[in-house]
Amino acid sequence: MSLPIAVPSSKRPAATNSCRVCAPLGSVLAFRGLRGCMPLIHGSQGCATYIRRYLISHFREPMDVGSTSFDESATIFGGQSNLAAAIKNMVRQYAPEVIGVCTTCLAETIGEDTEGILREITTEDPSLPPIIHVSTPSFKGCQYRGFHDTVAAILKVTAKAGTPMSHLNLLPGPVSPADLRHLRELVEAFGLPLLMLPDYSETLDGPSLASYAPIPEGGTALADVADAGRAIGTLQLGATLEPGPGASLQRDFGVPLVRASLPIGVRATDAVLASLAAFAATDAAGAAAAAIPAWLSAERGRLVDAYVDGHKYVSGRRVAVVGDPDLAVAVAGFCAEIGLIPVLVASGALTHRMAPALEALGLAPGAFEVMEDADYDSIQRRVIELKPDLVLGPSKAYPMARALGIPLVRIGFPVHDRIGAGRILHLGYRGTQRLFDEVANALLANQQDSSEMGYAYQ
Repeated sequence: MSLPIAVPSSKRPAATNSCRVCAPLGSVLAFRGLRGCMPLIHGSQGCATYIRRYLISHFREPMDVGSTSFDESATIFGGQSNLAAAIKNMVRQYAPEVIGVCTTCLAETIGEDTEGILREITTEDPSLPPIIHVSTPSFKGCQYRGFHDTVAAILKVTAKAGTPMSHLNLLPGPVSPADLRHLRELVEAFGLPLLMLPDYSETLDGPSLASYAPIPEGGTALADVADAGRAIGTLQLGATLEPGPGASLQRDFGVPLVRASLPIGVRATDAVLASLAAFAATDAAGAAAAAIPAWLSAERGRLVDAYVDGHKYVSGRRVAVVGDPDLAVAVAGFCAEIGLIPVLVASGALTHRMAPALEALGLAPGAFEVMEDADYDSIQRRVIELKPDLVLGPSKAYPMARALGIPLVRIGFPVHDRIGAGRILHLGYRGTQRLFDEVANALLANQQDSSEMGYAYQ
């Protein structure tokens, strides 16, 4: 028996309080994980402004994003001259190591041959830095799709064959900078050299500088991405990705691919660490590193102890989860693991794979609802009927949670109404520990605040 899937878009004429943002935003986020990369949006100036606003208010970091600034004539006759001028200006002003060009709905709707235009531009001026193009109209998908399509495009044009090497490719998906840093720590704990794509842990969560850096330090070098086709394997995080960016490395270069859910919860983290241990053991020299490090075993033990301590506060409480598909699936699995009852798992993306991914995590088919391609209006209508005690989701879920008088634990993207979104750790035993404590405390605080008398430990 499959989980029921609601697809509200087939019945509604428009979205009300959208649960998604545009595909080029996901592309810009991925390009920010390349060293020395300047993203360039081929479309209107408004698209670039919207993307900058959303990313800056989430990460609290300044960000430059280029635009080809379509006007009326470019919309009618095409934006070739705009694109050429934008690239020329970008090279002069920023001197980027690589330029990432992503298209908007406007450029795609008029049938712009962006790939052909870029070939002509680079042929005329071979001195230009590498230019990577990805098609990202929002009518094809939201930020989730744009992110993963960009990672696939980077690998397609950059990865090369050659003598096998000992490093591991890690494709983490659109997680927080804190998550990226922790993933690097986990891989290095097994003695594995790491190629992570993308890596915006420094470019979108860097230190305070004496002067503004238009292109921040950090990110994965394009020269290192070229070695992706020579890795011992690829670990691709994301339960709903099929086949995902790592499939091209497996198909074109024979790099083994392991797919895993985001490591949120004991079971999911165990599975990812087991995969890392297996990769470490593939090399005879690394066999000794295949055991789980003691500090990770200790973190696991502390997390299990916290589950025991807090189980009585969370067990049997009902929860609604909203977010990008991979995050929503992983968080729902964590909720079931700690005794919460997920009554609704919703996303603005449309994958048709959330329900099977939840079943693969062992959640009971038919026990709750899955909504894809949802907006917050449709989500709120279901939440009113399902009556959860808690919502886990981004800041855009706050008006719904406030209207219903239930607490919201903020996860994922975007988190606009709190400081520190880039430092929210979701992954690993450590991130799960933080999330468990916040969930339990949110339920306790709501119970305490809604009591007529209140209560305190005397």
